[in-house]
Amino acid sequence: MTRNALYALIALLVVAIGVMGAYAYQKHEEDKNSLEIKVGPNGLKVDPPGQ
Repeated sequence: MTRNALYALIALLVVAIGVMGAYAYQKHEEDKNSLEIKVGPNGLKVDPPGQ
């Protein structure tokens, strides 16, 4: 494997990790802004977005 191919592979891995991190952050933000409804032994609990 040449040095340039190794650099290209490392760059590709860095970009892939960055894309996965951005996707995870976006997914976390979407989940944080969603309505949550729980049904349990104590009844119904509704958590408004942002809590």
